[in-house]
Amino acid sequence: MKSSTQKRISERRSAPRGSVKGLAAHALLLMSLLVPWAASAATLTDVQFNALQGGSFEARFTFEGPAPEVKGYTIEKPARIALDLVGATNQLGQKKYPLAYDNASSAVVLEGRDRTRVVLNLVRLASYETRIEGNQLVVSVGAGGSRSYLKEKYNNPVVAAATPAANSAVKGNSIVDLDFRRGDKGEGRLVIKLADDKADINVFVEGPRIKIDFSGVALPSNLQRRFDVGDFSTPVKLIDARMGEKGAKLSLEAQGEYDYLAYQTDNEYVVSVKPLTKEEVKERRKEFAYVGEKLSLNFQDIEVRSVLQLIADFTELNLVASDTVAGNITLRLQNVPWDQALELVLKTKGLDKRQIGNVLMVAPAAEIAERERLEIESQKQVEELAPLQSEFLRIRYADAAELFKLFKPTGGEGGDGGASKSILSPRGNVIVDERTNSLLITETAERLEEFRRLVSLIDVPVRQVQIEARVVRASSDFDRALGVRWGGAYVTQDGNEIYSANGTLEGDQATRNNFVDALTTGANSFTAVPGLVTDLGVPGAAGSFAVGYIGSDVLLNLELSALESKGRGEVVSQPRIVTGDKEPAVIKSGTEIPYPQSSASGETTIAFKEAVLKLDVTPIITPDDRIIMDLIINQDTVGDLVISTGLGGQVPTIDTTELQTRVLVSNGETVVLGGVYDQLDVESETKVPFLGDIPFIGRLFKSTTVTREKQETLIFITPRILADSLVD
Repeated sequence: MKSSTQKRISERRSAPRGSVKGLAAHALLLMSLLVPWAASAATLTDVQFNALQGGSFEARFTFEGPAPEVKGYTIEKPARIALDLVGATNQLGQKKYPLAYDNASSAVVLEGRDRTRVVLNLVRLASYETRIEGNQLVVSVGAGGSRSYLKEKYNNPVVAAATPAANSAVKGNSIVDLDFRRGDKGEGRLVIKLADDKADINVFVEGPRIKIDFSGVALPSNLQRRFDVGDFSTPVKLIDARMGEKGAKLSLEAQGEYDYLAYQTDNEYVVSVKPLTKEEVKERRKEFAYVGEKLSLNFQDIEVRSVLQLIADFTELNLVASDTVAGNITLRLQNVPWDQALELVLKTKGLDKRQIGNVLMVAPAAEIAERERLEIESQKQVEELAPLQSEFLRIRYADAAELFKLFKPTGGEGGDGGASKSILSPRGNVIVDERTNSLLITETAERLEEFRRLVSLIDVPVRQVQIEARVVRASSDFDRALGVRWGGAYVTQDGNEIYSANGTLEGDQATRNNFVDALTTGANSFTAVPGLVTDLGVPGAAGSFAVGYIGSDVLLNLELSALESKGRGEVVSQPRIVTGDKEPAVIKSGTEIPYPQSSASGETTIAFKEAVLKLDVTPIITPDDRIIMDLIINQDTVGDLVISTGLGGQVPTIDTTELQTRVLVSNGETVVLGGVYDQLDVESETKVPFLGDIPFIGRLFKSTTVTREKQETLIFITPRILADSLVD
C-alpha cells in the first residue's frame, strides 16, 4: 500500500504538460508580487555616532529604503535604551560599537525575528529623542544636547517640515493615569501612563524612598495626593504624587529588603519593587563586598609570588611585587571571587596592595605605609618650595567677607597650627576687597585650583520665596430696644387750693407759671404740665408712637419708642514679602501710640507703643520644593483710653491678635494657620419694681434691650517659590 506522500509524488509525475505551465505562471506571478515587497523592506547599512554639546550624543542609522517604525523602552538598572526597528534587517559588519562619551559606554546592534534591536548602554539613564531624516533614523541622547542640535536643524524649513510634530508636544507632556498592582511574586508594580513617550525621567533612592522625577511633565490635580497601598502586601506602603517646580515628582515609600527595576515601554513607565528572600539578601551582601569573577585555587606549599602571578594572569592586571615578598602558602579555594582570594593571601602573609589603573603593586604593609609617609613629606616639601601665584576672584552672590571666614584658619592668624585647619597653606594669604566684593588670593597653583572649585560650589544664588499672609477680621452686631413713656395731668380746686398731677401749685412750678400767666392775661383757663409716671423710653429711638387723652380737668399721654440696628464689617490685611532661603524678613505697617511713663528719676517721659500689622517670617526650602516657615504675625489695633492713676491723663490700650507657629507648606498652597471666634449676647431689662412684673400691664412699666455681637479673625498664609533662571 502506497503512502500519501508517494501518492502525491506519483500524481505530480503523471500530471499533464499543460498543468506544469500553469504552475510556472503562478510562481512568476508570486515572485512579481514579492519583489516589490522585498525591495521596500528597510535594511540597516551604516551607523555613525557624533558628540553634541553638554555631554550628549547622537546616533545616525542609514537604511536602504525608508526608515522603519521605531519602538523603544528604557531600563534604569542597568542604564540602557533599547530601540526595536520593526521589519528592518541588519547588514552591519560588527555587533558591538565602543563609545567614549561621558554618558555612554557601548552600543549593540542585533537582528532577530522580524526586527533589528539597538541597545545603547549608558552610565546613567537619560532622555532621548528620535526623528527621521529621509532614509536616516537619528537618535539624540541627552536633553541638553538634543535641544541645541534641534534648534540648529529647525532653522532649515525643509528639515522642519520633515520632523514629526510630536517633538513640540513634549513640552505639554503630562501623566494621564497612575495604576498600582501586585505581581505574582509579591512585587509592587506602579504603572505610570504618559501622554507622550518622550520624557526626561530620573529615578534614584533616597533613604527608604524611591523617587521619580519627571522633568517638564505635568501632573493633574486629581492625582496630586498620597496613596496608601499597604493593603496590597508589597514592599511599597505609600505613594506620594505631587507637582514640583520643574515637573511631577513621585515618591514610593518601601520597607524591608527590596530591589527595584524601572523601565519604559512606549508611553508606560513601570517601577517594579520586589521583596528579597533571606538567601537573596545574603548573596547581595556578599556581592557587594566582593565583585570580582570567581576562581578556584588548590595548591600545596606554593610560593606567594606564584599565587600573585596566577591572580594577575586571571584578572589581566599588571603585577609589581616587592623584593621583600617571599614565603610559601597552602590554600584551597573553590568558586571564590578573585578580589576575596587576593585579600586572604595578603592578610595571611602581612602584605598590602595598591592599585593604580591596571597596575597592582604588592608589598609588606609596613613598607607601603613607610613609602606613603615619605611621599607625603616630599609633597609637603614641594609645596613649601612651589612658586606662589595671585588671583583675583570675583564673588557674585555671596558676601566676600563672610566667605573669607570659611577659608580663614580657626587656630589663629598665623603659624602652622592655625593654617593646618584651613585650606590655606602656611604661605597662603587672602585679602578681602569689600568695595568690589572680591577675594585676592595668593597661593600655589594647586591650592588656587581648589579655591576656584570651592567658590564655584558655594557662590550660588539663593532661592527666593514670596510669602503672602491674609488676616481677615469679620464682625456683625445686632441691637434691638423697646421702651415706654407715659404720664398725665389733672387740675382740681378744693376751696382756695388748686391741685395738679404733681401736687399743689407751689410744688408744681411749671403748672404754677401757666396759672400766673392766665391770671395776668385774664384767661379763663390754664394748662397743667403732664407728670411722668414711667420714663423708660429708648434714647435716640428711630421711631415712636404716641397717644393721648384731654378732658376738662384730666390729661393722659403714652409714647412707645423702638430701635433696631444691624451692622456688618470686614477688615482684610494682606502683607506680602519676598525673602531668600533661610533669610529672616519683617514687614510691618501701622502707628506708634505715645503714652506717659515714669522714669527712674521720677520724671514723666513719653514712650511709644506700636499698634501695627507685622509679619515676621524665616522660610526654609526643602529639597522636595516645600517650605518650612517660622512665623510671627501680629494684628494690633488701638483700643479704649483708660485713666492712668499714677501719672494722670489717659493711656490707650492695645487690642492684640498674635500668632507664632512653625508650619510646613507645599509650594503655592494656602493654609489656614488659626482663627479666633468671639460672640457676645446681652439681654437687659429695666422696669419698675412689682409693677413691671404684672402680666400684660407690666409692659407699661419696663424697657427691654437685646444686643448680639460676633467677631471672627482668620489668618491665611501662602508661600510661593520664585522661579529664577540662574538657579538651574
